[in-house]
Amino acid sequence: MLFKRSRSLYKEAQKYIPGGVNSPVRAFKSVGGVPVFIKSAKGAYLTDEDGNTYIDYINSWGPMILGHNHSNVVEAVTEQMQNGFSFGTPTELETEIAKLITSSVPNIDKIRMVNSGTEACMSAIRLARGYTSRNKIIKFEGCYHGHSDSFLIKAGSGVATFGNPNSPGVTDGTAIDTLLAKYNDIDSVKSVFEKNRGEIAAIILEPIAGNMGCIPPKGDFLLKLKQLCEDNQSLLIFDEVMTGFRAEMGGAQEFFDIQADIVTFGKIIGGGMPVGAFAAKKEIMDYLSPDGKVYQAGTLSGNPIAMRAGYTTLSILKNDLNIFHRITQTTKILSEELKAIFEKAGIQLCINQCSSMMSVFFGISEVSNYDDASKADHEMFNKYFHFLLNNGIYLPPSGYETWFISDCIKDIEIEKTLDRSKKFISSI
Repeated sequence: MLFKRSRSLYKEAQKYIPGGVNSPVRAFKSVGGVPVFIKSAKGAYLTDEDGNTYIDYINSWGPMILGHNHSNVVEAVTEQMQNGFSFGTPTELETEIAKLITSSVPNIDKIRMVNSGTEACMSAIRLARGYTSRNKIIKFEGCYHGHSDSFLIKAGSGVATFGNPNSPGVTDGTAIDTLLAKYNDIDSVKSVFEKNRGEIAAIILEPIAGNMGCIPPKGDFLLKLKQLCEDNQSLLIFDEVMTGFRAEMGGAQEFFDIQADIVTFGKIIGGGMPVGAFAAKKEIMDYLSPDGKVYQAGTLSGNPIAMRAGYTTLSILKNDLNIFHRITQTTKILSEELKAIFEKAGIQLCINQCSSMMSVFFGISEVSNYDDASKADHEMFNKYFHFLLNNGIYLPPSGYETWFISDCIKDIEIEKTLDRSKKFISSI
């Protein structure tokens, strides 16, 4: 494929935008090469500025669960736009989507809309701290909860220790209240609690990790986290920005039958428009202003365009719950067939799949945490990425990212992906 116009656009963008992109992963730094500039999308496909078409396995990093440009969503958004883009006032639509979400998700009574997953997670830990009157939180190495200062922390010298800033601009004072544990390692979490008795406000995690590749929780890991929180009067926060309305209609809480104390949302609840939200039982949410003393605000929160897109998307899902079964089966078939193809060729790999999320890790047989993911053969993934890109298949441009399957991915797209993967094996 030729990427002449993408190259030109990237060169121009670098003059005016840091790195030429507005989110780092788009720069292809992990896989190398020039990022592809997309012009349009429909169904299962992306079309770039050079006219190349790709099967899309990122789906805007998750929200396009129905595929791109779903006719019902487009119609609803177009109709809403005739009434105005933003008012800075309450609207009936905000209540409608709040009712839809709270009636669909376990263990929540009230929800507050924000504009991104970062805002949702940032606000959730502020609420947890206000509710518990404690300062410290536990997060897991490899889990990403947005770019708020409290989350840009990496592990120190121990498995579970005080964090160190992972980005210039994050202060030591902020980092000291973020404690690190290892995903799928309950002993590391217990150790943190033992060293910080009575100080931990909450644990926050992705119930299905999606930012070190797709890594599902092992065994009763989530259940044990819930018990630890209950034993220590701490809150359990599920970051369901990826899994909310993707794992199931009720998200990972329904999928794993485990209730979190606070849940954050993003992606799908905006139908592809910028949005986020956090939710909990009434007793916790009532700590938020204007009812309570925990302050949180946003001029564009509950934006009517995003609310209409989200409400329409969620309504389609609720009226056809079989969508969740279909996309899970599609993802399972794709992951199993890919694994069989590579193993037949003698290429070691691990493919993690949970619900409609999956990841391919080369050169390793099991990946259950960030340490495992970092030991994978990312150079092999980079070669695989570029081969498929040049053959009309768009994968996440990093071995640490998750593939998201939409309801528009059907047999023909799966067959093409398997065929191109066989050709990749022949090429190496």
